[in-house]
Amino acid sequence: MPTVELPEQYTRAFTKEEINALPLKRWNGPVEIVRTEGQRDKAVKELRNDPLLGFDTETRPVFKKGRKPNLPSLLQLATAECVYLFQLNLLPMDNGLLELLADPAVIKTGVAVRDDICGLRKLTDFTPGGFVDLSDISASTGMQTHGLRNMAANLLGFRISKTAQCSNWAKDNLARAQVAYAATDAWVSRELYLAMKELELL
Repeated sequence: MPTVELPEQYTRAFTKEEINALPLKRWNGPVEIVRTEGQRDKAVKELRNDPLLGFDTETRPVFKKGRKPNLPSLLQLATAECVYLFQLNLLPMDNGLLELLADPAVIKTGVAVRDDICGLRKLTDFTPGGFVDLSDISASTGMQTHGLRNMAANLLGFRISKTAQCSNWAKDNLARAQVAYAATDAWVSRELYLAMKELELL
C-alpha cells in the first residue's frame, strides 16, 4: 500500500457540529429492488459490467439485551450507474450472486466489511474475494475517523443521513427512506474508494 502524507483536512476528526453543517447528499440515481429470481439474475449480469462495486448490508437491529444478532436482510451493491438492493429474506444468495461475492477480479468496497461478510456467510457460506475495507485503509493512513459518515465528511465534503439505520430491514416492502438510506451507503462506499485512489492511498 502506498505511503502518502495526507493533508490535515483529510486526517483530522470532524465534530458532530461540523458534520451537521456540511451539505446533505444522497444517491439520486436509479435503484433496483431485487425480490425475485429473474430480477436477481438480471442484476448479477448488470453488476458484472462494473469492476468496482460499492458494498454494504443492512440487518434488523436487536433492542433486547442478550438476544442474538439478526441475520442480514438486505445486501446493497452499487455500480457507477445503479444501486441494487437484494432482499435476502425473500431471495437466496445463489445463481451467480455468490460467485460475484467470491470473485477476486471484482472489487467490493465498504466500511467494516468483515462484519457484513460474517453475517452473509451465516445465510449461505462462501469464500469472499475482492473485498476492500475502507476502514483499514483510513486507519493505516492516519485518518482519525473510520466510519462511513465521518469518512464522507473527510474525503467527499458532505454528510449522509443515518436516520433509517435502526429501522426494520426485514420488512417485505421497504419504506422510501430505507431505500434511499441503503442505496446511499453503497454509493458512498464506492465514491470513497475512488477518492482514496485519487489521493494515491490504494
